[in-house]
Amino acid sequence: MTGPDNTPPSRWRGVRSDRRILGTVRSETEQLVPRGLRVASAYVWRLLVIAAGVGVLVWLVIQLKLLVIPLLIAILVTALVWPAFSFMVRRRVPRWAAIALTVIGAAAVVTGLLTLAVWQITQQWSSVQARTVAGVDNLRILLETGPLHITDAQIDAVITQMGDFVQQQAQVLWTGALAIGATVGHFVTGALLALFVLLCLLADGGGIWRWTTNLFPRAARAAVDGAGRAGWRSVVDYARTQLLVATIDAVGISVGAFLLGVPLALPIGVLVFLGAFVPIVGAVVTGAVAVFLALVYNGWFIALWMLVVVLGVQQLEGHILQPLLMGSAVKVHPLAVVLVVAGGAMIAGIPGALFAVPMAAFVNVVWVYLSDRAWVTGHLPRNADLIWSTVPRTKKGVE
Repeated sequence: MTGPDNTPPSRWRGVRSDRRILGTVRSETEQLVPRGLRVASAYVWRLLVIAAGVGVLVWLVIQLKLLVIPLLIAILVTALVWPAFSFMVRRRVPRWAAIALTVIGAAAVVTGLLTLAVWQITQQWSSVQARTVAGVDNLRILLETGPLHITDAQIDAVITQMGDFVQQQAQVLWTGALAIGATVGHFVTGALLALFVLLCLLADGGGIWRWTTNLFPRAARAAVDGAGRAGWRSVVDYARTQLLVATIDAVGISVGAFLLGVPLALPIGVLVFLGAFVPIVGAVVTGAVAVFLALVYNGWFIALWMLVVVLGVQQLEGHILQPLLMGSAVKVHPLAVVLVVAGGAMIAGIPGALFAVPMAAFVNVVWVYLSDRAWVTGHLPRNADLIWSTVPRTKKGVE
């Protein structure tokens, strides 16, 4: 007797036969395809899916850049001022007063530096312009009479190409500014949005994070919460370190430029301070600007001493002052930083270069935290697995 649950024996025999055939075909296929190739193909299609997801995420960020950039600026500024803000909160300063002091103090410092830099530029611009023209003429004569024997036509061709390139880039920037509406109104809107996000993060950052973790399934909340907090600690550590690096480099290089008689010493210091937030690459570029300005204005001898000052300040900061003041030496893999900064600049220009390293540090910590199941074991990610970490200073005689 047959029914829906009583399959005839003949049908069972057919099903078993089909399964044996499929099993035979599968086993023959597995024998024909090497195991290494099967494993590699399994990794490849998974990596392609991940790359597609990352590509969609990057596309969305680019489309929403007028919203994303102020948000990232607010998060980075929050990380920069977090040590001072948390210090005041721990000293029982009212939270509203700590927020006001933090925001007003940070704005006063930035505004004061920019005001002084602009003032010195306006005071020395005419002299710098005249000396720059004279320096360029001297360089032209040196190229013509030197061992290279470069002709006037070749120099004029290079100058023309450089002028055309600058004009093209200016047109691209102006066209892009008009295309995205990056006018004064948009800049003010972005600044106000960043300020609003900063105030919200300082006032109720913990509540915002709890609300974010509640968006995930209950079983995943512990992992998400632990990974996010570990990543935030890494970003705060990065911001604190870069703030110290920027301050030391800016003060040392600007004082050295002033003593050597290089013009625009204060604007050079401000430029070095801002450039230090792009690790390694920013220090190289801003140091090169200081040396080039000394070369054009003061000649090769002062430029050589300016180079010595730049390298000396950076070495003093990295090997003596930073470990002494922070109690730890920062461990950064240069290759990882350079590649991350270059990739960020290719994708999003200057904002990409600025946010590349802290975002990479955050993602790296989160990835290692989740891979090690640290929310279960209670062990934080090891420094050896991170591209950005701090190595505790060892005492004398202790390894």
